[in-house]
Amino acid sequence: MEFEVRRIGPESTAEAASVLADAFDGYPWTAWTVAADRHRERLEAMFALTVDAVGLPYGDVWGAMGSDGRPVAVAVWLRPDRPVPDEVWAGVAARNAELAGDRHPAMLAADAVCASLRSTEPAFLLATVGVRRTCQGQGLGSRVLRPGLAEADHARLPAVLETSSTPNVQLYQRLGFTVTGEAQVPGGPRVWAMRRPASRPE
Repeated sequence: MEFEVRRIGPESTAEAASVLADAFDGYPWTAWTVAADRHRERLEAMFALTVDAVGLPYGDVWGAMGSDGRPVAVAVWLRPDRPVPDEVWAGVAARNAELAGDRHPAMLAADAVCASLRSTEPAFLLATVGVRRTCQGQGLGSRVLRPGLAEADHARLPAVLETSSTPNVQLYQRLGFTVTGEAQVPGGPRVWAMRRPASRPE
């Protein structure tokens, strides 16, 4: 099957959230920080919020689109040239507190543990990326990430991310990222911070 990677807009928010929720169901970070009851429903709402409130207005949202025009892989990047206002982050945090359910204290504690991994340098931040499970293993994760990496290169800025999956670390290493730090959430997931320097123009 052929896939087209392109920017997606608000008309695709629900489908993008569905893709990301499918990809993150069982992921160590979300399994630890989001309540188990109605877990998939909670994830979809969280990712819809990420796409709609943050990714689309202040970043870039890329999708690998199937022949039916629906995304099967999604990447959300945040850009240093379009910072998210504090009041938007506050609104997102308040809604995520509701969606996390009884795992909200665990979410706050885990986020505090990972705070030391984060740098203040200007960079393109990979907020999230996921591939629908039925389409995994076809290289779509790398493909949907490449436009964001190209944007970072064009701006001569690094790209940064956090992950709590060992296979993801290996994927990102193939894309030029290196591990810059690790944190162990007590009783929960291990988290790796990664950074990719801007590629020099040939």
